[in-house]
Amino acid sequence: MKILVVGTGAREHAICQAIHGDADIYSIMSNQNPGIARISQFKIGSEMDIEMVKKYALDMNVDMAIIGPEAPLEHGIVDTLQESGIPCVGPTQQAARIETDKAFMRALFTKHNISGSIAYGSFNTVEDAGEFIDEFAQDVVVKPVGLTGGKGVKIVGEHLKDSEDAKNYVKEIIDNKIGGHAGVVLEERLIGEEFTVQALVDGDHLIPMPAAQDHPHAYEGDQGPITGGMGSYSDKDGLLPFLGSKDYDAAVKVMEETINAVKKEVGPYKGVLYGQFMLCRDGPKLVEYNARFGDPEAMNVLPLMETSMVDLCQGVVDGNLKKAQFKPQATVCKYLVPNGYPENGKAGQPIKVDEEKIKAEGGMVFYAAVNQQDGKVFTTGSRALGLVTTADSIQDAEERCERATQYVQGDLYHRKDVGTEELIFKRILHMKEIRG
Repeated sequence: MKILVVGTGAREHAICQAIHGDADIYSIMSNQNPGIARISQFKIGSEMDIEMVKKYALDMNVDMAIIGPEAPLEHGIVDTLQESGIPCVGPTQQAARIETDKAFMRALFTKHNISGSIAYGSFNTVEDAGEFIDEFAQDVVVKPVGLTGGKGVKIVGEHLKDSEDAKNYVKEIIDNKIGGHAGVVLEERLIGEEFTVQALVDGDHLIPMPAAQDHPHAYEGDQGPITGGMGSYSDKDGLLPFLGSKDYDAAVKVMEETINAVKKEVGPYKGVLYGQFMLCRDGPKLVEYNARFGDPEAMNVLPLMETSMVDLCQGVVDGNLKKAQFKPQATVCKYLVPNGYPENGKAGQPIKVDEEKIKAEGGMVFYAAVNQQDGKVFTTGSRALGLVTTADSIQDAEERCERATQYVQGDLYHRKDVGTEELIFKRILHMKEIRG
């Protein structure tokens, strides 16, 4: 089988690695990712050039396409490819609105009475948003309606001082059309612990994967600006140290209700659904959806997959997903990123990666925002690469992952505390305090 993977980063590298050996891989990437390049036939080009992607897919006579990033989904890449007879693991433009249009997603929850919903309002004027903030009289979360690469959300009490600060940020979003829309969604601030459940969806059924927890803050101790994700971990039982099976099942139920609602509104949702939840005092609440694998969380779950990823992707497009098996192991992923990231990550800096020594630690390398030229690898300003280790415990996986970081040289930094016993204990204690 010939499979086209669209996208350039570590998420796409993990997808390619998961199907490697079971399919012939073709790739469209904007930079030469060394990990993808060595296992695929590839073309360098923008994944946003949808006509070019279509032509390449047809020229290569691929049987299926897997869409990695969200931006081409927003611009209808799946609709275009499917009209040309190429089935896709990825939702249509309308179905992808659960990620690309936060106002649509929240309205869907209200209309279909989906569990896990929260108080919110969506606004196109600064005045109306300001009124909501004043009347709500609690801390709010301010979100641009559209896509911002995981960096547009700001929370009163964390990134914003007070309600006035929130109103100023609303004005900035609307005036500058941050995220591509002159609109904001304001939501109640949720108190709890965030976690992620990713699932493959065939339009009617979903197969949930092990839960993971991302670390979006740039610096240790959950400090600094929000990034695309500095690392993540998962546990051997598919749950998390602060997350039990009852709450996991409740999150999956929210996702099932969502795909049923999407089908009623805009047609079947096929592809990957990523649910980001906050575990609160009274159970999980939906923070937001992504219409594709998470980055870094894809790197936690895909290496654990024992069922053929190719067979699962075929089940997605055929509408007959069966069960998936995952190894009962814990994982830790740590991202190495250029100094200055996320505001001013240094681009064009050479990095050296000793993959053999990383492998000896039980680690895997997933290349992200880098470019390979003349056999050398350079940063492009965003996250450079993810290191992932698996083990029988999170503690063992974390220690291995941390040791593996010494085999990457360059002007880079990483969060040493991702997956550590100390940070996880802090999460457990936090949930105990919240739940009394």
